[in-house]
Amino acid sequence: MTDPALLHRFEQAALPHLDAAYNLARWMTGNSDDAKDVAQEAFLRALCYFGSFRGGDARPWLLQIVRHTCFAWMRSNHPAELVALDDEDEQGLPERGAIAEEPVNVLSREDERAQVNRALAGLPFPYREVLVLREIEDLSYREIAAIADIPIGTVMSRLARGRSLLREALAPDARPALRSVPARRWEKA
Repeated sequence: MTDPALLHRFEQAALPHLDAAYNLARWMTGNSDDAKDVAQEAFLRALCYFGSFRGGDARPWLLQIVRHTCFAWMRSNHPAELVALDDEDEQGLPERGAIAEEPVNVLSREDERAQVNRALAGLPFPYREVLVLREIEDLSYREIAAIADIPIGTVMSRLARGRSLLREALAPDARPALRSVPARRWEKA
Protein backbone atom coordinates (compact mmCIF):
# COMPACT_ATOMS: atom_id res chain seq x y z
CA MET A 1 0.00 0.00 0.00
CA THR A 2 1.57 3.25 -1.11
CA ASP A 3 -1.30 5.69 -0.46
CA PRO A 4 -0.51 7.40 2.88
CA ALA A 5 -4.12 8.58 3.32
CA LEU A 6 -5.45 5.03 2.89
CA LEU A 7 -2.81 3.70 5.28
CA HIS A 8 -3.80 6.32 7.85
CA ARG A 9 -7.50 5.39 7.47
CA PHE A 10 -6.59 1.71 7.94
CA GLU A 11 -4.64 2.49 11.10
CA GLN A 12 -7.55 4.52 12.47
CA ALA A 13 -10.13 1.85 11.63
CA ALA A 14 -8.28 -1.41 12.35
CA LEU A 15 -5.63 -0.87 15.02
CA PRO A 16 -8.12 -0.20 17.85
CA HIS A 17 -9.37 -3.76 17.28
CA LEU A 18 -5.98 -5.47 17.50
CA ASP A 19 -6.73 -6.91 20.95
CA ALA A 20 -10.09 -8.29 19.78
CA ALA A 21 -8.41 -9.87 16.75
CA TYR A 22 -5.73 -11.49 18.89
CA ASN A 23 -8.31 -12.67 21.43
CA LEU A 24 -10.46 -14.35 18.78
CA ALA A 25 -7.39 -15.93 17.18
CA ARG A 26 -6.21 -17.21 20.56
CA TRP A 27 -9.52 -18.91 21.32
CA MET A 28 -9.68 -20.38 17.83
CA THR A 29 -6.08 -21.63 17.56
CA GLY A 30 -5.65 -22.65 21.16
CA ASN A 31 -2.34 -20.97 21.92
CA SER A 32 -0.77 -17.57 22.20
CA ASP A 33 2.10 -17.94 19.71
CA ASP A 34 -0.14 -19.22 16.92
CA ALA A 35 -2.69 -16.50 17.69
CA LYS A 36 -0.01 -13.83 17.25
CA ASP A 37 0.91 -15.28 13.86
CA VAL A 38 -2.73 -15.52 12.79
CA ALA A 39 -3.55 -11.99 13.96
CA GLN A 40 -0.52 -10.62 12.12
CA GLU A 41 -1.49 -12.47 8.94
CA ALA A 42 -5.08 -11.27 9.29
CA PHE A 43 -3.96 -7.65 9.62
CA LEU A 44 -1.80 -8.00 6.52
CA ARG A 45 -4.80 -9.39 4.63
CA ALA A 46 -7.00 -6.61 5.98
CA LEU A 47 -4.47 -4.03 4.85
CA CYS A 48 -4.38 -5.52 1.36
CA TYR A 49 -8.18 -5.47 1.08
CA PHE A 50 -8.83 -2.22 2.93
CA GLY A 51 -9.52 -0.43 -0.32
CA SER A 52 -12.70 -2.51 -0.64
CA PHE A 53 -13.87 -1.72 2.92
CA ARG A 54 -17.05 0.35 2.61
CA GLY A 55 -16.87 2.13 5.94
CA GLY A 56 -18.87 1.65 9.10
CA ASP A 57 -17.63 -0.35 12.05
CA ALA A 58 -14.38 -2.06 11.07
CA ARG A 59 -14.50 -4.51 13.99
CA PRO A 60 -16.89 -7.11 12.46
CA TRP A 61 -15.14 -6.78 9.10
CA LEU A 62 -11.73 -7.33 10.69
CA LEU A 63 -12.88 -10.22 12.91
CA GLN A 64 -14.32 -11.95 9.86
CA ILE A 65 -10.88 -11.74 8.25
CA VAL A 66 -9.33 -13.10 11.46
CA ARG A 67 -11.81 -15.97 11.44
CA HIS A 68 -11.03 -16.89 7.82
CA THR A 69 -7.30 -16.61 8.50
CA CYS A 70 -7.70 -18.94 11.51
CA PHE A 71 -9.51 -21.50 9.37
CA ALA A 72 -6.73 -21.35 6.79
CA TRP A 73 -4.15 -21.77 9.55
CA MET A 74 -6.03 -24.75 11.05
CA ARG A 75 -6.32 -26.43 7.66
CA SER A 76 -2.59 -26.18 7.05
CA ASN A 77 -1.44 -27.01 10.59
CA HIS A 78 -3.99 -29.64 11.66
CA PRO A 79 -3.65 -29.23 15.41
CA ALA A 80 -4.23 -32.57 17.11
CA GLU A 81 -6.14 -31.05 19.98
CA LEU A 82 -7.00 -27.57 21.13
CA VAL A 83 -5.62 -26.91 24.59
CA ALA A 84 -7.10 -24.92 27.45
CA LEU A 85 -5.72 -21.46 27.89
CA ASP A 86 -4.08 -20.51 31.16
CA ASP A 87 -3.30 -16.88 30.35
CA GLU A 88 0.37 -17.68 30.84
CA ASP A 89 1.26 -14.15 29.77
CA GLU A 90 -0.48 -12.80 32.86
CA GLN A 91 0.60 -15.47 35.35
CA GLY A 92 1.92 -14.02 38.53
CA LEU A 93 0.48 -10.56 37.91
CA PRO A 94 -2.20 -9.48 40.34
CA GLU A 95 -5.52 -8.37 38.95
CA ARG A 96 -6.40 -4.70 39.07
CA GLY A 97 -7.13 -3.77 42.67
CA ALA A 98 -5.98 -7.16 43.94
CA ILE A 99 -3.06 -5.82 45.97
CA ALA A 100 -5.38 -4.73 48.78
CA GLU A 101 -7.42 -7.95 48.62
CA GLU A 102 -6.98 -11.08 50.65
CA PRO A 103 -4.75 -13.66 48.93
CA VAL A 104 -7.43 -16.31 49.40
CA ASN A 105 -9.92 -14.25 47.39
CA VAL A 106 -7.39 -13.63 44.63
CA LEU A 107 -6.54 -17.34 44.39
CA SER A 108 -10.20 -18.29 44.36
CA ARG A 109 -10.92 -15.86 41.49
CA GLU A 110 -7.90 -17.12 39.54
CA ASP A 111 -9.08 -20.72 40.03
CA GLU A 112 -12.58 -19.82 38.80
CA ARG A 113 -11.11 -18.05 35.78
CA ALA A 114 -8.99 -21.09 34.94
CA GLN A 115 -12.04 -23.36 35.26
CA VAL A 116 -14.05 -21.16 32.90
CA ASN A 117 -11.15 -21.04 30.41
CA ARG A 118 -10.82 -24.84 30.47
CA ALA A 119 -14.56 -25.32 30.09
CA LEU A 120 -14.75 -22.81 27.23
CA ALA A 121 -11.74 -24.33 25.48
CA GLY A 122 -13.36 -27.77 25.76
CA LEU A 123 -16.55 -26.74 23.95
CA PRO A 124 -17.08 -27.79 20.33
CA PHE A 125 -15.76 -25.09 18.03
CA PRO A 126 -19.08 -23.67 16.70
CA TYR A 127 -20.34 -23.00 20.24
CA ARG A 128 -17.01 -21.68 21.52
CA GLU A 129 -16.75 -19.31 18.56
CA VAL A 130 -20.12 -17.62 19.09
CA LEU A 131 -19.65 -17.51 22.89
CA VAL A 132 -16.30 -15.76 22.51
CA LEU A 133 -17.69 -13.27 20.01
CA ARG A 134 -20.77 -12.52 22.13
CA GLU A 135 -19.62 -12.79 25.74
CA ILE A 136 -15.97 -11.77 25.48
CA GLU A 137 -15.96 -9.48 22.46
CA ASP A 138 -19.50 -8.16 23.15
CA LEU A 139 -20.61 -8.26 19.52
CA SER A 140 -24.26 -8.11 18.51
CA TYR A 141 -26.07 -11.12 17.08
CA ARG A 142 -26.10 -9.40 13.69
CA GLU A 143 -22.32 -8.82 13.80
CA ILE A 144 -21.69 -12.43 14.84
CA ALA A 145 -23.93 -13.66 12.02
CA ALA A 146 -21.93 -11.58 9.52
CA ILE A 147 -18.57 -12.72 10.89
CA ALA A 148 -19.47 -16.42 11.05
CA ASP A 149 -21.54 -16.28 7.86
CA ILE A 150 -24.54 -17.92 9.52
CA PRO A 151 -28.16 -16.80 10.04
CA ILE A 152 -29.03 -14.88 13.22
CA GLY A 153 -31.26 -17.77 14.32
CA THR A 154 -28.26 -20.08 14.18
CA VAL A 155 -26.27 -17.59 16.25
CA MET A 156 -29.00 -17.59 18.88
CA SER A 157 -29.33 -21.37 18.98
CA ARG A 158 -25.54 -21.87 19.16
CA LEU A 159 -25.34 -19.34 21.98
CA ALA A 160 -28.11 -21.09 23.91
CA ARG A 161 -26.58 -24.52 23.38
CA GLY A 162 -23.06 -23.24 24.09
CA ARG A 163 -24.16 -21.61 27.34
CA SER A 164 -25.90 -24.82 28.35
CA LEU A 165 -22.79 -26.89 27.58
CA LEU A 166 -20.64 -24.40 29.48
CA ARG A 167 -22.93 -24.63 32.52
CA GLU A 168 -22.73 -28.43 32.37
CA ALA A 169 -18.95 -28.32 32.10
CA LEU A 170 -18.65 -25.97 35.05
CA ALA A 171 -21.03 -27.95 37.27
CA PRO A 172 -20.70 -31.60 36.18
CA ASP A 173 -22.06 -32.91 39.47
CA ALA A 174 -25.10 -30.67 39.46
CA ARG A 175 -28.23 -32.60 38.66
CA PRO A 176 -31.71 -31.29 38.11
CA ALA A 177 -33.93 -31.36 41.15
CA LEU A 178 -36.08 -34.48 41.32
CA ARG A 179 -39.77 -33.93 41.52
CA SER A 180 -42.06 -36.17 43.44
CA VAL A 181 -44.23 -38.50 41.43
CA PRO A 182 -47.63 -39.38 42.87
CA ALA A 183 -48.20 -43.08 43.55
CA ARG A 184 -50.30 -44.95 41.02
CA ARG A 185 -53.69 -46.16 42.11
CA TRP A 186 -52.80 -49.85 41.89
CA GLU A 187 -49.61 -49.40 43.94
CA LYS A 188 -51.42 -48.10 47.02
CA ALA A 189 -51.53 -50.60 49.83
